Amino acid sequence: MASGAERLHGGRWSGDGRASGAERLHGGRWSGDGRASGAERLHGGRWSGDGRASGAERLHGGRWSGDGRAEHVFELDRVGVDYVTPAGVVAGVDDVTLSVPATGITVLAGPSGSGKSTLLRVLGLFERPARGRLGFRGTDVGGLGHAGRRAIRRHDLSQVFQNPTDNLLDYLSAAKNLLAAAGSANQVCAPEVLLEQLGLGGTGSWPVSALSGGQQQRLAFGCALARGSSVVLADEPTSQLDEQSADLVLDTLRELARRNVALVVTSHDERLIELGTRVVRLHAGRVDEIKDAIS
Repeated sequence: MASGAERLHGGRWSGDGRASGAERLHGGRWSGDGRASGAERLHGGRWSGDGRASGAERLHGGRWSGDGRAEHVFELDRVGVDYVTPAGVVAGVDDVTLSVPATGITVLAGPSGSGKSTLLRVLGLFERPARGRLGFRGTDVGGLGHAGRRAIRRHDLSQVFQNPTDNLLDYLSAAKNLLAAAGSANQVCAPEVLLEQLGLGGTGSWPVSALSGGQQQRLAFGCALARGSSVVLADEPTSQLDEQSADLVLDTLRELARRNVALVVTSHDERLIELGTRVVRLHAGRVDEIKDAIS
């Protein structure tokens, strides 16, 4: 059982272990009788007829696990996103079922147009699926309104974009970018210490424009750390960098993984893909293969 404030109430876990009113789970959302019906009860990461979650997939503290330890940050069940084009409705992603571990580097790999960026937008809560279910730490995100989704983005998620300059405030120094990121999430930050840990020691007073592309991307990941984000989503973070700058970013990804941050990265850079502890290969919007690294 989840204890204390970790039990679900109104989409979050409450002290009595019961979800109230319309917030109890029914069909993937919380209903008045507190019971999930039929095929909608959770079993093995999906809702099953007996209403019990088995093995490592039981919900504990808002995450699915057998022993109370964090297992996954995201659970997707047959998720699809559609776009309207002049040629008709096109599925950006279709029938995607996968989980994202709470630690390590999950790489979404595939050619252009395979659905990587669309799927990342779904995980970042910027895109609502047209069908299927998305869970974040055991909460069905489909049942959340704008404020609830924004709260998750603010407190749990950070996004790093392809273009390094899109991630930073160019009118602030490197150190002040970290302080601004920390302040936005009410976190305390020692910028010079963090810069040193990221291999950016001595750059605290530098304007962003004085940093190389690789240094800017490193600083962007540093801002995610300063915010205290437990999940970092990065869209092709090495695609606009030269080889030397890309190497700096790969080192930073390794550092974040060592800090037990859950990283989800889109890429067709084979060097980055090799870093993945879970690699999800996409083709034409569908999952082609999911492969975990051998530890």
